Amino acid sequence: MNPAKRQEIFTRLRHANPNPTTELDYTTPFELLIAVLLSAQATDVGVNKATRKLYPVANTPQAILDLGLDELKTYIATIGLYNTKAKNVIATCEILVNQYGGEVPRSREALESLPGVGRKTANVVLNTAFGELAMAVDTHIFRVSNRTKIAPGKNVDEVEHKLMKFVPKEFLQDAHHWLILHGRYTCVARKPKCWNCIIADLCEYKDKTPAPAGLVPAAAGGA
Repeated sequence: MNPAKRQEIFTRLRHANPNPTTELDYTTPFELLIAVLLSAQATDVGVNKATRKLYPVANTPQAILDLGLDELKTYIATIGLYNTKAKNVIATCEILVNQYGGEVPRSREALESLPGVGRKTANVVLNTAFGELAMAVDTHIFRVSNRTKIAPGKNVDEVEHKLMKFVPKEFLQDAHHWLILHGRYTCVARKPKCWNCIIADLCEYKDKTPAPAGLVPAAAGGA
């Protein structure tokens, strides 16, 4: 894919959604960190249901420590792998209180040292909470990047590297959100909705899905 195509793809995505953001509910960097930690192998909708009950009761590291492991589990029991996640949340809160004064650190190295926090989670926090140019490659971004040929790669690290290299800088701050949302609602896993895609004419995926009978495909450029 050439630079002109990438430029136009992100121009259209920005035009359709000028101010994209995460679908996880949060008001502070800490709330975002915990929400992303809980979201592994879970939906944002499911995480939000749990945190809407948890955060009014405990939304700081010390408050969650005061809540305790067993009580924390009752709030997140509807989320997959909640036992392991609860232990990681408690361990993370202990580190934040003891080493960072209860604040979320702004360095990748410090974030990735927290229990249950990998590179993807760190990138989400750096990008969304702190406004840094970072690319958190999840299954949606990995699929969209490879399918469209925006930034094809054999693994998430390769895709992340290519996106940081190839996405025009003016779009880097929001590209993570545009690609996730595109993969979540349009370029879906089993059968992409190519007939309703504003970048279909720019996408280099060969096996595009035709429009269902009776539906008129979306015009290029989102018109």
